[in-house]
Amino acid sequence: VCLFLMAANVLEEDSMEQDIESPVTIHQPKLPKQAREDLPKNINKECAKRKIQRYVRKDGKCNVHHGNVRETYRYLTDIFTTLVDLKWRFNLLIFVMVYTVTWLFFGMIWWLIAYMRGDMDHIGDSTWTPCVSNLNGFVSAFLFSIETETTIGYGYRVITDKCPEGIILLLVQSVLGSIVNAFMVGCMFVKISQPKKRAETLVFSTNAVISMRDGKLCLMFRVGDLRNSHIVEASIRAKLIKSKQTKEGEFIPLNQTDINVGYYTGDDRLFLVSPLIISHEINQQSPFWEISKAQLPKEELEIVVILEGMVEATGMTCQARSSYITSEILWGYRFTPVLTLEDGFYEVDYNSFHETYETNTPVYSAKELAEMASRAELPLTWSVSSKLDQHAELETEEEEKSQEDQNERNGDVANLENESKV
Repeated sequence: VCLFLMAANVLEEDSMEQDIESPVTIHQPKLPKQAREDLPKNINKECAKRKIQRYVRKDGKCNVHHGNVRETYRYLTDIFTTLVDLKWRFNLLIFVMVYTVTWLFFGMIWWLIAYMRGDMDHIGDSTWTPCVSNLNGFVSAFLFSIETETTIGYGYRVITDKCPEGIILLLVQSVLGSIVNAFMVGCMFVKISQPKKRAETLVFSTNAVISMRDGKLCLMFRVGDLRNSHIVEASIRAKLIKSKQTKEGEFIPLNQTDINVGYYTGDDRLFLVSPLIISHEINQQSPFWEISKAQLPKEELEIVVILEGMVEATGMTCQARSSYITSEILWGYRFTPVLTLEDGFYEVDYNSFHETYETNTPVYSAKELAEMASRAELPLTWSVSSKLDQHAELETEEEEKSQEDQNERNGDVANLENESKV
């Protein structure tokens, strides 16, 4: 980002110089909103003081707000999901309003039927057969609408067989009432049984750590489940959120890079009965390959971890999220063990779940450690190769000496034969 801001200032200065030298107006390139708002006078000081904004909060909620959404009609095309996603206070308000409006609407129609038929003028007349018995006003019509839609049936107000329009309205209200009940009750049931609350008992360690494991530099964090009912088919993923600038000069805000936590080996699929430490080996494919302990606090990055699986009790998919920024990544630390063996069972001490302890860890990056290891191995390879060359030279010298000795012997034999012939 700092490089991008510096490039923006250079472009601005160049454009100002061109405006002074020539009357032609040079249009400045349209910068991203972040670059326009953060153009500083002193770039180095501003970049040093700039606070890292979280992409995902520690509680798993995404810190992203959608603005300038013009196609709002798309929310109405999936009204069921829209109602489920609403907050509880709005959901309860809509729930009450839908039933109340429905009862008032059909109560008004029942009152209009009674009024148009003249039932209000024959109240108390035993010779008159009304559409609905004992309906003497709007309040009684409203109560009859509630009894009809909710199938309560107190038996005081009943429809008669002398009112065909009332029979048709009774059928319509019964059908529409069933649809409203199915829709609203279903909406409330789905909202109540949402697995979001199940994610509250899936915990992540407060900090992530970087230390050596099996001779390799690794990034690690811990996950655990507080419930006795397990998460079925649990899997873990991790993403690195960091802005970058391409070689062509394109600025990509909040670029997402995958962090391998055992995808190829199957270690990302968890049996989450007790807390587990998730490890990411920092190798050449890792985005932390060139980051050292001194460079880590200067990086503006965020690690988003995602744990998902099926709830054993309901079979619904559950997802828990958390994140770590650079200030929450501890270099040279390990997690304190939380699992102990008791009399016939294992006990997990969640008081030590977030605790860490310091350990001896190189301050160099994984790339520098690999280079130092390769340099340490080079003299050994040179000595071996030199010894092999020396052995080869000795063998050739021995072969040459044996060949000369053989030639000398052949010469002596030939001389003896010549002397004997003479």
